[in-house]
Amino acid sequence: MKKELVETLHSTTRLVKGFLQTVDNGRNHAICIDQPPEDGTDLGPTALELCVMGYGGCVATISLLIARNSKVTIRDLEVKVDALKPGEEGTVTETYSQIRVVTDAPEDKIKRIVEMAIRTCPVGKLFVKAGVKETHIITVEKE
Repeated sequence: MKKELVETLHSTTRLVKGFLQTVDNGRNHAICIDQPPEDGTDLGPTALELCVMGYGGCVATISLLIARNSKVTIRDLEVKVDALKPGEEGTVTETYSQIRVVTDAPEDKIKRIVEMAIRTCPVGKLFVKAGVKETHIITVEKE
């Protein structure tokens, strides 16, 4: 019988001033979050922007991990995510991602790697469970 490992992730948010806050992960890493100038000081992304940033970073990281495990070299990687937030919804309802990979590997192999990363990305799974519609465009460029 396989025993499942449960990992606990930590986050502590502390108010600095106004809407400016620090958020740390308990592993010596911290960032600031804030609101745009109309409410805050614009010294960091909003919490929702941070979620979208995390999604792009997650897809990139998982793509690199899968590529490494597949013995595929990625020379450059860029993930751009646009997230739509209709006013009446109050949150992200749709994402449009452009993923650009520079490599000498065959295009079909890279597309399979990136598609697997999209399916297995933990942040993306949260978006899927929340009903966020996703569109992904994968472009492979040779060096």
